[in-house]
Amino acid sequence: MRRFGAVIKGTGSYLPQRCLSNADLEKLVDTSDDWIVQRTGIRERRLAETSESTSSMALKAARAALDAAHLTPEDLDLIIVATLTPDMLTPSTACILQHQLGIQRHIGAFDLGAACSGFVYALSVGSQFIGSGACKHVLVVGAETLSRLVDYTDRGTCILFGDGAGAAVLSAHDDTSLGVQAFSLGADGSGGEFIHVPAGGSRTPASLETIASRQHYLKMNGREVYKFAVHQMTVSLEKAMLDCQLTAQQVRLVIPHQSNVRIIDSATEKMGFPRDRVMVNIDRYGNTSAASIPIALDEAMRTGRCGSGDWIILLAFGAGLTWASATIRL
Repeated sequence: MRRFGAVIKGTGSYLPQRCLSNADLEKLVDTSDDWIVQRTGIRERRLAETSESTSSMALKAARAALDAAHLTPEDLDLIIVATLTPDMLTPSTACILQHQLGIQRHIGAFDLGAACSGFVYALSVGSQFIGSGACKHVLVVGAETLSRLVDYTDRGTCILFGDGAGAAVLSAHDDTSLGVQAFSLGADGSGGEFIHVPAGGSRTPASLETIASRQHYLKMNGREVYKFAVHQMTVSLEKAMLDCQLTAQQVRLVIPHQSNVRIIDSATEKMGFPRDRVMVNIDRYGNTSAASIPIALDEAMRTGRCGSGDWIILLAFGAGLTWASATIRL
C-alpha cells in the first residue's frame, strides 16, 4: 500500500476574552500572585463566557486552521476532537463541530479522551488515516472549557486551569520525510485517581449527595502528579529524539503541554534545550489541557518560532495517567 506523509497544513487557535488574573484569585482563595508564579509560572488564564462552550471555541480554532491551510470545511475527510469537557456526553463534540462547520458530506467525526495528552493522541490517530491513504485532510482539535469543572474554593486546582481551543489540519503529502515522523503513546491506569472527576459517570451518577459533596469538580493530587510529570516528560523527550536520531541542536522547538513551568524547565534542561527553543505561554493562558499544545503550536507558527523544514517535538502528559510525544518535520 502506498504511504503518504501527514503534514501540518495549517493551525488555528481561540482564547476567550475574559481574563482571570492571580490578583483576582487572591479574592477567592487563600493564595497570592507570588506564590502562584513561583510554583507554576502562571500569571493569568482565560475563562469562557456563559454563552461559550467547547464546541463554539473549537469552531473558531478550526476555521482559523482551515483558513491557514487554504482549505474549506468540505475538503475535510475526518474530524477528531480531543477534550475532557465535551458539550455533553452525547453526541460527540466532533459531530457538533461537523454540523457547525456546515459540512454536507457525511465524513467521520469522533471525540478522543486522553486529558492533557489528548491532542497528541489525536494527532497520531489522524496521521495514521493520512499515512494509509484513507484520508487526504484531517482536522484535529484540542478544546476545553475547564472552568466548568474547576472548584473555585480549592486553591490547589483553581489557580491552574483555563479555557481555550487549538486546531491543526493534517494533509497528505507525497514526501514521507515531511510531517509526523514518529509518535509514542503511553498510559498507566494505576495512577488514575491522581487527576479525576469522581462523579457524573456510570460508576457514580449525579445525585443530590454527589452535588452537595462537590464530587463533580476536578480533583488532583498535586505532589504525585508533579513527580510523575517530571520523570515522564524527560523520558518522552529523550525517546522522541532517539526515534528520529535527532540531537537537541537539530530540533528547532519543543512544544510541551503547558502544565507547570518548573516541570517544563526540568525536562527540557536535562535534555540540553535552552529556553529560547522551548515554547512557553503558560504565564498567559494557564493549563488548558488538550488545548494547550495546539494553542502553543499555533502561536509558534504564527510568530515565526518554527516553520517549513524545522524539526519540532510535541510533548504531553495528563490524567489517566497518560503521556504522548510526536516528532514532526514541518
